[in-house]
Amino acid sequence: MTHRRSLLGGAAGALVAAPALAQNRPAQPGRRQPGPTRPAGAPADTPLGPLDVAARQALIVDFATGAVLLEKNADQLMPPSSMSKLMTMYVVFEQLKAGRLQLDQALPVSERAWRMGGSKMFVELGAQIKVEDLIRGVIVQSGNDACIVLAEAISGSEQQFAELLNTTGRRIGLQNSNFRNSTGWPDPEHRMTARDLAILARRIIEDFPDYYRYYNERSFRFNNISQDNRNPLLARVAGADGLKTGHTEEAGYGLTGSARRGDRRVILVVNGLPSMRARAEESERLMEWAFREFEAVVLFRAQDTIEDVPVYLGERSKVPMVGGRDLVLTLPRQWRSRLQVRLRYEAPLTAPVARGQTIGTMIVGGQGVPQLEVPLMAGADVERLGIVSRIPAVVSRLVFGS
Repeated sequence: MTHRRSLLGGAAGALVAAPALAQNRPAQPGRRQPGPTRPAGAPADTPLGPLDVAARQALIVDFATGAVLLEKNADQLMPPSSMSKLMTMYVVFEQLKAGRLQLDQALPVSERAWRMGGSKMFVELGAQIKVEDLIRGVIVQSGNDACIVLAEAISGSEQQFAELLNTTGRRIGLQNSNFRNSTGWPDPEHRMTARDLAILARRIIEDFPDYYRYYNERSFRFNNISQDNRNPLLARVAGADGLKTGHTEEAGYGLTGSARRGDRRVILVVNGLPSMRARAEESERLMEWAFREFEAVVLFRAQDTIEDVPVYLGERSKVPMVGGRDLVLTLPRQWRSRLQVRLRYEAPLTAPVARGQTIGTMIVGGQGVPQLEVPLMAGADVERLGIVSRIPAVVSRLVFGS
């Protein structure tokens, strides 16, 4: 027999983990979009309807659930400028984690690194620079020279290092990125997407929590030259703690940033803005919008018993049905009251039942809420009764039915 039961939708709690996407629906008539001004540019798609965004490319993602809160040309190939230094740092952090580099290890400055143009750490020809200083030179000062020192130390040449970037990028899920250098220096074949930058930002935060702290440093002084971190979110948005800006004439002004408030973290990517001021104002506006308009709804925790399901011919009469992981949805705040949750499962189950075996489904939906089906599993093993013990159960079923 198939059992269906409605559950109370709308649970409060902290954001933990589980993939669940907020998806688009038509805008509500008469809904006013947040923000005091209407920026120029085509609108972005959001679950709340179109939102005007000045950036040519934009993406906002909830860190824990992966929910896409806003996107505009998120899969369009674009020059990432210095935001591609995130990929360089990912490889450097992997080298540190594997013990192939040490923070206090000194690396030589080649003539090519010394002569490199653009934003600089101002390394001196022939000097030996500590890896930790080079990391700060890349992250805080956006030093192209520091990138090349690291690239040459790891791979022998920047060209070979670019191949390592491509190999590593494919391995961690960057499907539309191609790296030609370590810095983001203009090259017609050096391209990324906003979605890949968001994936990369998430991987840095997840994979290297001990090194992510460098992205929150406000300034760095090297060779008697002090430079401030160019990330405007650090000073303008509560909870902001990284990641990287970028700018070239072709790309415009861009930013990959992240902020955390309580148990919620949001990743934002914008590119193609006309000025530093526009980058700062638009990034702040969109980050505040993401925190203000969305919330985490906890449906259940990994250890919660969602239902006790009857078992036929088992050593125990019921088995707990569990989710196996925390299930959290990121939804617009006004959707909580519309959330509907139902269970679907066959009962009774016939023993034996194995722990982790899929035995049911949770169906999440409601007015305007994208439908989501989540498999549920047995939370314990239930062995089959022996022959003698099964006789009363079989007779009872024959006489009285299921």
